[in-house]
Amino acid sequence: MIIKIIQHLISFILLVIIQVVVLNHIQWSGYINPYIYILFILLLPVETPKWLLLLSGFILGISIDMFSNTSGLHAAATVALAFARPGMLNLLAPRDGYDAETRISPQTMGVKWFLTYLILLTSIHHLVLFYLEVFRFSEFFITFFKSILNVIVSVLLMFMGQYLFGKDAARNERIF
Repeated sequence: MIIKIIQHLISFILLVIIQVVVLNHIQWSGYINPYIYILFILLLPVETPKWLLLLSGFILGISIDMFSNTSGLHAAATVALAFARPGMLNLLAPRDGYDAETRISPQTMGVKWFLTYLILLTSIHHLVLFYLEVFRFSEFFITFFKSILNVIVSVLLMFMGQYLFGKDAARNERIF
C-alpha cells in the first residue's frame, strides 16, 4: 500500500515538473499548449474514492496554477475532470464491470476504450479551462476551436507517453 502511494506521489511530481518546465513553454501560434498533467487523475485506480479524486484534482490543479500564475483556472478544470471521471468510468464500463485491481492503460483496457476515455475526459477538462480563461461567449467558436486543437495534441502526447513509458510497454505486449 505504501509503495503504491509513493508511486502515485512520484508520478504526480514528474507530471507537474514536465508540465511546468517543458510543456508550459510550448505554444504554437498562441492556440496550442498541451496539458498532460491531467494524466495523473486519469490513471488513478478505478477504486479510488470520490473524495480523494476531488482532493487530488484540486491539489494537482492548484500546483499547476501556482507555477503558471493562473489563479485557480487549472484547479477548477481539474476538479471538474475529477468530478466527471467516475461517471465516465460507469458509462464506459465493460459488461462485467471493473476488477478491484484494474489498472487503466491501453494494454489492460484496449486501445479503443482507452482513447475514448482520454478524449472524453480531456475534452471536459480543456473546455472548462479555456472557457473559464476567456469567461465570455463573444469568442465562443474561437475558444471551442482552441479547445479541440489542444485536446488533439494533449491526447496524442498522453497516448504516446502511455504506449512508450507505461509499465506494460517493456513487455512488448500487443495492444490491438
